[in-house]
Amino acid sequence: MASQDVLSQTTRLASSSALLQVLFRAVTFGLNAFTLRHLSPELLGVVNVRLTLLYSTVLFLAREAFRRACLSGSTKRNWTKTINLLWLTVPLGVFWSVFLGLVWLHLLEVPDPSVVPHYQAGVVAFGLSAIIELLGEPFWVLAQAHLFVRLKVIAESLSVVSKCVLTVILVILYPQWGLYIFSLAQLLYTSVLVMCYIIYFGMFLGSPEATKKSFPVTRMKALLPKVVEDETFLNWKEARLTWSFFKQSFLKQILTEGERYVMTFLNVLNFGDQGVYDIVNNLGSLVARFIFLPIEESFYVFFAKVLERGKNVKDQKQDDIAMAANVLELLLKLVLLIGLTITVFGYAFSQLALDIYGGSMLSSGTGPNLLRCYSLYVLFLAINGVTECFTFALMCKEEVDRYNFVMLALSFTFLCISYFLTHWHGSVGFILANCFNMGIRIAHSTHYIYDYFKESTYRPLTGLLPSPVLILVYVVSGVITVFSEVFFCCDKGWMARLIHVSIGAVCFAATIITMFCTETKLVHFVRSQFLSRYMKKGT
Repeated sequence: MASQDVLSQTTRLASSSALLQVLFRAVTFGLNAFTLRHLSPELLGVVNVRLTLLYSTVLFLAREAFRRACLSGSTKRNWTKTINLLWLTVPLGVFWSVFLGLVWLHLLEVPDPSVVPHYQAGVVAFGLSAIIELLGEPFWVLAQAHLFVRLKVIAESLSVVSKCVLTVILVILYPQWGLYIFSLAQLLYTSVLVMCYIIYFGMFLGSPEATKKSFPVTRMKALLPKVVEDETFLNWKEARLTWSFFKQSFLKQILTEGERYVMTFLNVLNFGDQGVYDIVNNLGSLVARFIFLPIEESFYVFFAKVLERGKNVKDQKQDDIAMAANVLELLLKLVLLIGLTITVFGYAFSQLALDIYGGSMLSSGTGPNLLRCYSLYVLFLAINGVTECFTFALMCKEEVDRYNFVMLALSFTFLCISYFLTHWHGSVGFILANCFNMGIRIAHSTHYIYDYFKESTYRPLTGLLPSPVLILVYVVSGVITVFSEVFFCCDKGWMARLIHVSIGAVCFAATIITMFCTETKLVHFVRSQFLSRYMKKGT
């Protein structure tokens, strides 16, 4: 596949993912706001921190390394061996579910049954849901590798909506069920997710469309483990790369979910404070899930396909290098401006957003300060996602192994900083520690990118330098909206709130207009790649 075709399909995947994520998440946003007002913070803390951590840890340890290894390189490969390798995620998931489930049941503090009933059933259900989700791993990798635009997002969105609808119904009808509510909803979520993939491939394989695309798999039976005569069961090059990524994924999981591990194992916050922190964390990470994650996942595939892993810049095709450098520069500029916008305007509107979403339970106390700090953290998330997706797509096995040592030191440092900052500044300390963690990871990735391109004429890191005029507009907008919050928000009535929102809207409009005038190259990239197909539909 030509590099330009890969870029076109990748941007289509990212833009469709972001658009559909916003559409479906808007529904779940309202459903969650309703549920939030009918449950205790303690119950939310156990579900969203303790049990979700179990689920995400099992999935991360069981599949992350396989995904990164199997999505590297061309789609022209022996898919039978790749599928055999992917099915190893299931027994690995069973092992981690059993092992970590015993830890969660017998080594961690058990919540008060009168406040959080049915904890043991919740642990079993969330561990089982992780195993169910791993049954769809070969389908997910095939879909991602061949850039199936809507399948992934529609499957995830339908499963999330199903989960939220069932949660609301059970909260209304059987509020006394406690963790049974979330256990059933979680099992429904993973079942719907896997069934969407199975149904889609069941209809797609063998169809004229699959034949036209020369799809490497022709029937559902080929997606099961298979022994091929006179050949090895696995592609050992992929298997060794998977092992390297596995060692890295273990450390990355600590960095990604570090604050939850500190909360869970060191008991620095009670379950109620954990619940408030997680709600604010989820609210603050909406943009990361809607925009940054689809971009990171889609363009990891793009860079992995266009450039060859382990080769330096001189040994690559120069046309591909030029395209990759240009795309990387514009992606960095795009996510940087989105992150700066969230940071500047998020600071002055955090308290209002929490009051509308969850009432006084969130808008009083530490909630607003948590969300303000998270607005800054979003900027770090934005830059780190793009720099790491390029770095991980290009690293050879030896570089991945060396990076594992960096991650080991960073993991230990992060956990220590999280513990001490939490004692010093409460739950805000977790976000400050995450900012430090992301800052170090960004420094490593940008150093790798600089070294990679230093022998060429391309300097994609200039994407991290917005125009001085735009920076000035951001500063002025930030000052104006902060003063607006002091004078008009949030205990002076709805009219004062409306004035505050109007001032913010004017500043936001001024920022966007300045962006269009100063960042013309980026605007052209977004229009030509991300928005072109939607503009064509409207003409």
